[in-house]
Amino acid sequence: MIDASEQINAVRRQVGSRTLEAGEARVTTISQTYDAPVEDVWDACTNAERIPRWFLPISGELRLGGRYQLQGNAGGVVEACDPPHSFTATWEYGNEVSWIEVRLTPQEGDRTRLELEHIAHVDDDRWAQFGPGAVGIGWDLGLLGLASYFGAPGAGVRPEDAEAWSASAQGRAFMTLASERWCEASVAAGTDPDAARAAADRVTAFYTGVPA
Repeated sequence: MIDASEQINAVRRQVGSRTLEAGEARVTTISQTYDAPVEDVWDACTNAERIPRWFLPISGELRLGGRYQLQGNAGGVVEACDPPHSFTATWEYGNEVSWIEVRLTPQEGDRTRLELEHIAHVDDDRWAQFGPGAVGIGWDLGLLGLASYFGAPGAGVRPEDAEAWSASAQGRAFMTLASERWCEASVAAGTDPDAARAAADRVTAFYTGVPA
């Protein structure tokens, strides 16, 4: 099994902002380097047959202008695509629309760095309530799935076991650690430490089901 602390430490997290036509947006950035060539990582992230092996079942057309739907989660439209380097898509969940931008960069030793930005308009009240961990912890789980997929057989969390694993003590510990790191990233971005801690406690309780 992948060590939770090792996986948490392998990921880089950053919180920022971006000005869009519709106004100021929050940007949550997460990245990790994988022991696989860029073409293989690209295929794992864009091939409808491989995505369910580490993330979620997906339907639709994974091409420029195509609409996709992740089972039980978000859907959207592929807005830009530059194989095997980057793609951009809307991230539509409920009645809200945000965006994801994924970039793949070859690294020394036939490795690949994956960077994902989640760009969303989030009002100040909701940001104060949950902070970047609201989406960040979910993406930490996604990168864990990809690390498990590229790891040794049996070394990680299989998608079919993800729900049970998330409810386990190990899963809750992983999400708690991820929340701690998103709290640190929020403070580094200028959030008041006490406010960042309060938001992290609330989002940890939400994900783990354990009261703050």
